[in-house]
Amino acid sequence: MHGDLLLIQKKHIKAAENIVERILSNTLSNKLNKFIIAISGESGSGKSEVAHLISQFLKDKGILAKILHTDNYYAIPPKRRYELRKKNGLESINYTEYNWGLIKKHIKEFKESKISVLPFVDLLTDQIDKLITDFKEINVLILEGLYSLRINHSVNLKVFIDLTYHDTKKAQILRGKEKFDEFRSKVLEREHEVVQSLKPKADLIITKDFDVVNVRDI
Repeated sequence: MHGDLLLIQKKHIKAAENIVERILSNTLSNKLNKFIIAISGESGSGKSEVAHLISQFLKDKGILAKILHTDNYYAIPPKRRYELRKKNGLESINYTEYNWGLIKKHIKEFKESKISVLPFVDLLTDQIDKLITDFKEINVLILEGLYSLRINHSVNLKVFIDLTYHDTKKAQILRGKEKFDEFRSKVLEREHEVVQSLKPKADLIITKDFDVVNVRDI
């Protein structure tokens, strides 16, 4: 999202480096083509920071990665979504708020190396702009967002950041994507319930200390 603030720290660098090492050690870099990574976690857990760093470190290796922020795929823009949620109640807050058909369309266009028109939410104006992307030279797609692990289609690696909204309250306030009030606290609790249900789908878990653990080793 345009206007989103990244708060990159050493812990994010540590996790991203670990994930990139795991990818490259298990996949020959010259065959790392049309590879898809999904990263899920609660609000403020560091999804955007880790995704950005993974993309940066892959670029250092000559591998181009594009980040697809799934929060850009909400059917309703942020300001209207806040009012609609208050009207429809907390149970309406879940993965059905996303336009999954459009997400799958853009994943398909990535795999087929096509030119794609992606939604791009401007938090400063609450408008949904359009971003034209040519996937021809892109080797890796990073799907980043609350419910990204729900995507099963063609995902090669699923990462879950195991921090709750209680752990990330400071980061949420600093980033200021949404006003923090009593209703926002209830929204975070509801998101917590839905996002945590996706944890069993993960291949890798990023712990509270930002260590990266293979689910098979747990």
